[in-house]
Amino acid sequence: MYTIIDIETTGNGIKGNKITEIAIFKFDGSKIVDEFTSLVNPKCPIPYFITGLTGIDDQMVASAPTFKEISNKILEVTDDTIFVAHAVNFDYGVIKEEFRRIGIDFSRKKLCTVRLSRKLIPELQSYSLGKLCSAIGIPLKDRHRARGDAHATVLLFQKLLVTPDSQTTIQGFLNARSQEATLPPLVSRKNIDELPTTPGIYYFKNTTGQIIYVGKAINIKKRVLGHFYTKSNHELLLCNEVAEIDFELSGSELIALLMESAAIKKHFPKYNRAQKKNTTQYAIFSYEDRSGILHLAFNTLKNSYNPILILNNKTDCRTYLAELCKIYALCPRYCQLQQTSTECSHYKIMICDGICCGKESPTTYNLKVKSAIEGIQQNTSNVILQRKGRHLNEKAFVVIKDGVYLGYGFVENDVEITSYSSLEAFLVPQKHTAETESILKSALKNEIKNSTNQVITPFY
Repeated sequence: MYTIIDIETTGNGIKGNKITEIAIFKFDGSKIVDEFTSLVNPKCPIPYFITGLTGIDDQMVASAPTFKEISNKILEVTDDTIFVAHAVNFDYGVIKEEFRRIGIDFSRKKLCTVRLSRKLIPELQSYSLGKLCSAIGIPLKDRHRARGDAHATVLLFQKLLVTPDSQTTIQGFLNARSQEATLPPLVSRKNIDELPTTPGIYYFKNTTGQIIYVGKAINIKKRVLGHFYTKSNHELLLCNEVAEIDFELSGSELIALLMESAAIKKHFPKYNRAQKKNTTQYAIFSYEDRSGILHLAFNTLKNSYNPILILNNKTDCRTYLAELCKIYALCPRYCQLQQTSTECSHYKIMICDGICCGKESPTTYNLKVKSAIEGIQQNTSNVILQRKGRHLNEKAFVVIKDGVYLGYGFVENDVEITSYSSLEAFLVPQKHTAETESILKSALKNEIKNSTNQVITPFY
């Protein structure tokens, strides 16, 4: 016995979603044997755009029963039946959450008519209820009302039951070991089966091929399946939209982290919350003025020539330059810290040696600036990190030059990683960002802590 169900809701995600209408048809495989349809008072305002879609407004539900008042009827009708819906995880999830709010654990076996249709009626352009019904000649009345959509789903399910291999397919979907009930409605089982169990990044795409989420994993297949078992509102919305899953192998978690960060910055996926913002980075650099005096200054990384040090904001740049002034007796006026045409304030407190008022020669001052630059560069990294490749005959590398992340690459095992020049042809250039800096600092810290000998310091 089946109960074929559709609901209309307030549209605030699974956990904030409240039912405004429910329709249930009890179906024995050939005919409808019972029906329950009711408006439901959600005890909260219905958004205007939802009213525009369904026609259900606050006035219509004002005198309707609450979910709690009809809960016994829902339990009775669905008892000992298989819960069937189009994109079942949504309807089932909302109803289960409504029961949870009133202290009842609702549990039924479930079937998704989207996934059944993809399996039994393959190669259609769309499996949305409206387009599916149009393609196979099912009348659809009262669209976006619970009874109209539920009745169309009954007619669709009837057609599915008489297609070849339907019983075998349904039994397979209902098998306790089957993952069909948890898989997104639009993703093919073949797509899931072909996912690798090795490190890399994966892309969730919608029906138009647009990338809506990027993730990284040590085991791509296991991580992807993890999305489908999670019942958070964010994950359910994502899974209902994903239609295809693509991937790139990385060989290691470090490369996967770097690839993920670059992909998020490039594609700005809808469901990625972190790393989407392109933060403006700043750099400290040096230049010589017409009087032959070396200045230290800062600007955005994009507008800095030959950056000496990359930092995340202006405040960090000013703080760092102020510290250099103290350590090397530099002049704040020539370090972009004070705007004055006369002597700087530090000269009076004997930190600056007087380059700003002619008491110190450019030659002497420039030697101090060069010492400061050397000190900065000694504190930055010129290293190549080694990692496993994407297959047994390959290894990977990450290049950091003067503290700046240049990119990663893959080479055959017989290529010696001894210098940057030997790897330059294989490098996949990447941008240095706040996220990559954090990733690489953590990786270098772990290398030193664990003494893994995967850091190569000879650089040129």
